[in-house]
Amino acid sequence: MGKRRKILVPEARKALDELKAKVAGTEKPEDAKFEIAKENGVPLSRGYNGQLTAYEAGKTGGKLGGRMVQELIKMAKGNLENK
Repeated sequence: MGKRRKILVPEARKALDELKAKVAGTEKPEDAKFEIAKENGVPLSRGYNGQLTAYEAGKTGGKLGGRMVQELIKMAKGNLENK
């Protein structure tokens, strides 16, 4: 079964993009994956990246997604503690 890449709540796109930029430490969400790749020593560039191995690509996407999930969990815990 393939991964679902479509956001279930389209209105959440802006907030998810802001979270992506926050966890990567960038101003713009579109720069987030390049920042994470640079941190991990992955030669990701704008445009074609067919030379990357699956392992290298996973290091970039996995780190970014993992950090976003960690931040979402932290936010949810904070909301539960405030209630």
